[in-house]
Amino acid sequence: MSRGPRRAGAGQGAAAAVQLLVTLSFLPSVVEAQVTGVLDDCLCDIDSIDNFNTFKIFPKIKKLQERDYFRYYKVNLKRPCPFWAEDGHCSIKDCHVEPCPEYSKVANSTKELEDCEQANKLGAINSTLSNQSKEAFIDWARYDDSQDHFCELDDERSPAAQYVDLLLNPERYTGYKGPSAWRVWNSIYEENCFKPRSVYRPLNPLAPSRGEDDGESFYTWLEGLCLEKRVFYKLISGLHASINLHLCANYLLEETWGKPSWGPNMKEFKRRFDPVETKGEGPRRLKNLYFLYLIELRALSKVAPYFERSIVDLYTGNVEEDADTKTLLLNIFQDTRSFPMHFDEKSMFAGDKKGAKSLKEEFRLHFKNISRIMDCVGCDKCRLWGKLQTQGLGTALKILFSEKEIQKLPENSPSKGFQLTRQEIVALLNAFGRLSTSIRELQNFKVLLQHSR
Repeated sequence: MSRGPRRAGAGQGAAAAVQLLVTLSFLPSVVEAQVTGVLDDCLCDIDSIDNFNTFKIFPKIKKLQERDYFRYYKVNLKRPCPFWAEDGHCSIKDCHVEPCPEYSKVANSTKELEDCEQANKLGAINSTLSNQSKEAFIDWARYDDSQDHFCELDDERSPAAQYVDLLLNPERYTGYKGPSAWRVWNSIYEENCFKPRSVYRPLNPLAPSRGEDDGESFYTWLEGLCLEKRVFYKLISGLHASINLHLCANYLLEETWGKPSWGPNMKEFKRRFDPVETKGEGPRRLKNLYFLYLIELRALSKVAPYFERSIVDLYTGNVEEDADTKTLLLNIFQDTRSFPMHFDEKSMFAGDKKGAKSLKEEFRLHFKNISRIMDCVGCDKCRLWGKLQTQGLGTALKILFSEKEIQKLPENSPSKGFQLTRQEIVALLNAFGRLSTSIRELQNFKVLLQHSR
């Protein structure tokens, strides 16, 4: 497919878009940056998103994530890495603490061995479930199996899949770092973001040093892409930024008498996002986080009609709680619809039908590949949240590209055109909950930085 027609189509979409001026004042000096995106004739600023998230979304999404339907996520953490031999730093097996013999062979100091053991401990999954919960899951499976599904169920049907209590396994610092973690993200960016090997991503620890022009050449290349491919990169970058924010905000500060103390780590935050320490990359990463937030927010507003039907319930077996959970979810959807600055997905894949169809399939396959790379993460807890947030974003994209099918949904019978599984629903809302939390945590860091001046 030639790039010419697509770039022309993207140019028309961009012409209809507005230029968003974003002021990020979270550092001692004010950082002003321009963000160009498809944001459907509107004036959208960071403060408006912050306020909307803080006062409307965050309190409700946090409450929703505590409901039984949304706190349990079924996932296969034992699926082997399909791309390379798993050599993760302190990979956890069978959800319990084990020594790290592979890493011990190459450890050059006591400090490295201590880091290994700490990562093993912090990265382990807490698989505690009550007998009552286990009995409920059998009931849930019977109920889900009675529903009509029209999409691949993947992990949900795997014999190795298990329910994990997300509240017992919060996303936070685990000690998983170094070459193994870099390899995962490098594979995602270098091989799945439509990037030629001759263009190097700024601050990539695995790329050869090419001087100060790395960033300039990279962003020149990025702006030359069609809209859809730029969006893809921003989504992945935003997800990466969000995950890093969670690790900075829930960092292991100290461990006294075996009891860990968690909290925000300012030094780590600056290392990842300070414009000086990151050579300007930090603010770009945070802007991509906001962009990702807008994408998933748009998906929630679009999927509301699916859940508003009487045939859809959020089944756990507790009739009263299920009704309350659905009421809370619909209330969140109502708030998402009230947001006036939504992303305009109609400008994507809007070129000639054949080219648009081919690009959409390429888009889908790249994203599917990224979801498979998450099986290469060498830390169970990191893998859990990586898989969940990747599936959540994938579900959001599925929603945005299924508008016609959602509009044709029958009120009292399943739809053959569009269907969501329990796993997709749980991933979608928890992934958006993570983004909402990231933006809230970013505001907290702003306050801490102001106090530290």
